[in-house]
Order: sequence, then structure tokens, then C-alpha cells
Amino acid sequence: MKPLVFRVHAIQKMFERNISTEDVHHTIEHGEIIREYLDDKPFPSRLVLAWQGKRPLHVVVADDDKGQTIVITAYEPDPFLWDSDFKRKNKYSP
Repeated sequence: MKPLVFRVHAIQKMFERNISTEDVHHTIEHGEIIREYLDDKPFPSRLVLAWQGKRPLHVVVADDDKGQTIVITAYEPDPFLWDSDFKRKNKYSP
């Protein structure tokens, strides 16, 4: 696995949402890429889904040109905005 670099925003949100660095590592290593944002700048990013027990987690990451994986944010997806598998936003989502 590439070295992880946590953005300040990611650290703040992880703290607020009770998501550990171990949760993020697990999600990146064992999760499924459910969306890619190829036009993101400065680097294309991707949304990764994994389960921590019964808790779904989404982590947004990007790979930089130095061989590092940048953690942009992490959150527990809102079941009202996502389909039951948390892989697609539902039709009512903005």
C-alpha cells in the first residue's frame, strides 16, 4: 500500500465522525471503488466503500505524483441519500 497523507479536512471530519485511521486504512485496502472522479484537480480521485462491522464507510482518496495516497475525506454515508448497498445515490438524493 502506498503511504497515506491525511488532509487537514480529512482529519477534522474523521474526528467529528468517530472514524479512526485504522478504519480508513481498512477501507482503502479492502474496500471497493464505487466511483471515480477523473476530472478532479490536482489529481483524479475515487470513492471507496468498505464495511466496519455493520457500519458502512466512504473514503475519498487520490494518488499524487509522488507515489502517495491522499485521504481527502471519510464519512458514514447517509442511508436517506444512498441506495441500501451504499454504492449508488438514490433517486431522491440532490
